[in-house]
Amino acid sequence: MREFENAMSVGGWPEVTRVLKASEKLLEDTLRGDAESVARGLDRAHTEVASVLTYNDENCIACAAISLAYYSARKEYKMIRELPSGRGYADIVFLPLPHTDRPALVVELKYDKTVGAAIRQIKDRQYTQALEGYVGEILLVGINYDRDDPNKPHSWWRSIEKAKR
Repeated sequence: MREFENAMSVGGWPEVTRVLKASEKLLEDTLRGDAESVARGLDRAHTEVASVLTYNDENCIACAAISLAYYSARKEYKMIRELPSGRGYADIVFLPLPHTDRPALVVELKYDKTVGAAIRQIKDRQYTQALEGYVGEILLVGINYDRDDPNKPHSWWRSIEKAKR
């Protein structure tokens, strides 16, 4: 990884290096439960990748902002969008690869609601059922995007709750 980073920085790809480092930091902030840092990181990613026409679109947020913001997580996770589980679909699930001891993440995205509503939906609709057979820790992650807040038009909030299987 260090050789890759070195090659990228010397080879004229400093922006790619910056994005990858930000992605690694975002994952670590998520796993540590640093809500403010995660909110800032997701907001930055959302602003960088979304067009004005699709900025408030959930698919844009899930695909562009979340998938790209957590791009470096792919070395330790399989990322699954719209995973059928329980009584619905989990927006995004990060399933740890066999070589890692990371927790699984079940992510629910909400518009103009609360992170509590996102976490309740994960529990009420039993989205963790998709991880049947997984014996590690599961982090329930709720992300709320407030479209209409004039003070923070790109605000993100998230909450992490741990669940053991």
